[in-house]
Amino acid sequence: MREALQGPLAGLTVVDLSTTVAGAFATQFLADAGADVVGVEPPGGSPLRSHAGWPALGRGKRSIVLDLHDEADRQVLVGLLSEADVLVTTMRPGAAERLGLSPRMLAELNPRLVSAAITGFGSTGPWAGLKGYEGLVMAKIGMFNVKKGMVNRPGPAFLSVPFASWAAGQTAVHGILAALLEREVSGNGQHVEADLLRGVTAIDTWSWFTELIGLRWPGAFEIVQAYSPEGEPLSPLVYPLLVAPTKDGRWLQFAQTEPRLFRALMEELGLTWMFSDPKWKGLPVLPSQELRTELWETMIRKVGERTFAEWETVFATNPNVNAEAFRVGGEVLDHPQMLHDGRVAVVEDPELGPVRQPSTMVHVDGAPLAALRPAPRLNEHRDRLRAAAASATPVGAAPVAQKAGGRPPLEGVTVLEFGLMFAGPFASTLLAELGARVIKVESLEGDTIRRVLAFPEAGGVKVMQGKESICVDLRSEEGRRIVHELARRSDIVLQAFRAGAAERAGVDEATLKAINPDLVYVSAPGYGTSGPYGHRPAYAPSIGAATGVALAEAPHAAEGTGDLQAIKEWAVRLATATAKPTLQVDGVSALGVASTMLLGLLARAWNRPLGEITTTMLATTALALVDHTVDHPARRPGATVDEDGYGLSALYRLYRATDGWIFLAAPAPSEWAALSAALAEETELSSDERFATPESRTAHDAELAQTLAGLFAERPAAEWEELLTGVDVGCAVVPETFPEIVLQTDDVLVAEYTVTAVNEVFDEYLRMGPTVRLSRSATRAEGSCMAGDHTEAVLGELGYDHAAITGLRERSLIN
Repeated sequence: MREALQGPLAGLTVVDLSTTVAGAFATQFLADAGADVVGVEPPGGSPLRSHAGWPALGRGKRSIVLDLHDEADRQVLVGLLSEADVLVTTMRPGAAERLGLSPRMLAELNPRLVSAAITGFGSTGPWAGLKGYEGLVMAKIGMFNVKKGMVNRPGPAFLSVPFASWAAGQTAVHGILAALLEREVSGNGQHVEADLLRGVTAIDTWSWFTELIGLRWPGAFEIVQAYSPEGEPLSPLVYPLLVAPTKDGRWLQFAQTEPRLFRALMEELGLTWMFSDPKWKGLPVLPSQELRTELWETMIRKVGERTFAEWETVFATNPNVNAEAFRVGGEVLDHPQMLHDGRVAVVEDPELGPVRQPSTMVHVDGAPLAALRPAPRLNEHRDRLRAAAASATPVGAAPVAQKAGGRPPLEGVTVLEFGLMFAGPFASTLLAELGARVIKVESLEGDTIRRVLAFPEAGGVKVMQGKESICVDLRSEEGRRIVHELARRSDIVLQAFRAGAAERAGVDEATLKAINPDLVYVSAPGYGTSGPYGHRPAYAPSIGAATGVALAEAPHAAEGTGDLQAIKEWAVRLATATAKPTLQVDGVSALGVASTMLLGLLARAWNRPLGEITTTMLATTALALVDHTVDHPARRPGATVDEDGYGLSALYRLYRATDGWIFLAAPAPSEWAALSAALAEETELSSDERFATPESRTAHDAELAQTLAGLFAERPAAEWEELLTGVDVGCAVVPETFPEIVLQTDDVLVAEYTVTAVNEVFDEYLRMGPTVRLSRSATRAEGSCMAGDHTEAVLGELGYDHAAITGLRERSLIN
């Protein structure tokens, strides 16, 4: 017998056929929540075992080796699936069909099964048959152009952080948990589809809309880049978000975006005299490049006058000056807030010894969901699982037609949202796509994200999609009375304030659960609900520095000190690594918050209500980077991007063609024969002893990259893509523009991935469709609301008549 599992998903059986990081992220979440995850591995083991993060990705799971091309082993899988609740796969649609794992076949085998397929591009459309490597997805849509400033050469830059895999893993979780909730009503499972392309585009905060403005109204709105192509500052945000090294070479990321906080930083640097000097009028908005550069260099020098220890004293004693050190690897787990919150676990592995790793993403009542168990040894649970499969009893019910268009799985669920910006609030946007009613409570002025860009509402359109907005003064008794009545009628509350703010506003868990004991209450702050950093503002650049995002993307920047010019160059690289709205930790966090909210709802539906549910930006991002943050005595260095930002190896990197760039993705040993045969007319790779085996190719990686670079430079990019894709080798042309433009201007991609929505400012506009697709349940893709659009309607539901609403408005209590 297996030991009894803890957690809200105890008793749920998941069969995990995934072989990619995206699938591992999904099943890790389920295992952390108590599900019995059975990892079905191919002979020789899953390729995931070679990842540095495997001890965390595989934790708490069971392992059985099955050869799915062997009939006897296939029958073992059939036995496991016949009693399972969930199946997760990461194979392409054609491969699933050949193995008898299509949605139709699975529904016939087990009508209660929720099957989830995670692919690169989705099961339909022009790219459905392509391999699902993260690099290919990022290349095809132009994502490698987003952070070009990380490299000192022309062209795209490789991205090391698994943004797309994390996103697809979490959106798969959203679909799985929503389908399980729907199964409580219908009694039947369904098929869930998530993919890396739809997932990674969910991370973007507002770049989609800044590019939409440029396409629709050329010249109406100019995006000011942070730095010029020459590496000099252009945007006034460079200064409050200053990146600079200390006297002893430790890089810091400041977070002083509020005017009062910027002034506090300038005071700490001894530069407040600038505010009264006519030369610096308008600071930090300055009229000339000469002044912008002078201010930047002055601030960098001032930071460099103190050691890291001296700056730590400042941060501990001056609450108005905040910065994060750029951390790397296991240093992330030493963050004071991670330690305070108990978000660092040590798991004894029978082969690796003590493994230090991030704890569960979701904490309840200040503790992890369950005690963590080590990753399994290969085939460790073979005998018990084969015996269970042999004695399995098929569910036996008639399969339900897997026809889309039914009710959304969260129809009837009401979400009450308190929070600002994107990292928390976008989570409820994702639940709205699954059918939840989301009532967003805003201040009388509206969420600050609505005003973050000069063009009206552009910053807030995405996060407001599918919501109702009510503007209420929470400082007033009447305002609190309104939101308390809303809480009484709601199913789940999301609050994303700093520590103590919910209590001050009267919307903390204790207050609202006293009103509605059945309420699911989720806190999603940047740092924590208490502790040394709980009061601090959490911005994407600072969290990106603290969790290792920046140094994963630009690992060589840690050595980037020296003269002022060298410091400036590395500062640009580090700033670029964390501050781009298309790919930043706000979106990474929001995806995790949505998983957390759905887990809370499912636990309630199963009569396992959870206590104080918390997830944080800091902890979530640390978990997304487990390949970097997991630490143990036997850890070997993982693959890192080269200093020029081409990629991880000769067989997984960017190459220049005659007219642009391609990305080659053929890292698996099984792909070498097809690649070398396809290039045989150009070069004799197969007969070169340096490249004869996987081990020799690794040893001679630089020489292989040089050989391929010379070869690919001789023909146009599209020819290489056609040639290699034709033999099922991963290769993609990198567009010259950004993903938001690619997906809004290519008619085929528009038809596959986008839908039309409506907003007061943009009228009809294109938006990405829902991140997840379900075979029976509908999803929604609605437009966004303006601040206070629904105040009167919502108050009317609460029993306020026209006179009462008018009175509240006249007293400036609502808007």
